Amino acid sequence: MSYAAIKMIHVGSVIISYLLFSLRSIWMIQGSAGLKRRWVKITPHVVDTVLLASAVVLAIRIQQDPIHDSWLSAKVVGLLLYIGLGMMALRFGKTRKAKILACVAAQFVFIYIVLVALTKNPAVFSSIS
Repeated sequence: MSYAAIKMIHVGSVIISYLLFSLRSIWMIQGSAGLKRRWVKITPHVVDTVLLASAVVLAIRIQQDPIHDSWLSAKVVGLLLYIGLGMMALRFGKTRKAKILACVAAQFVFIYIVLVALTKNPAVFSSIS
């Protein structure tokens, strides 16, 4: 498969994953029964697996790894933080307020990860005065 096709799968998975997280966050805030639907529990895991697999393939294709490339390290750390915040927002947050704050924080982390991906620079905010 071509690099362009893999990148398109990766970017598409990023968009779908983010939209699913946003939808689940809205449903969590509203107290919707939509969160209990079977597809809502399964689909994000499938999409995130495709996302991760495509990320690994892309990193191998461009011969970069998180040990030697700081921008990729930043994305991995950001991803781990995003996952942790998502888990707090949708499952483990003790209060509604904590869940909402975790949702908001996850949004900022997501933006950071995307900016790092676009700029290949982990210090994307350092040039802002």
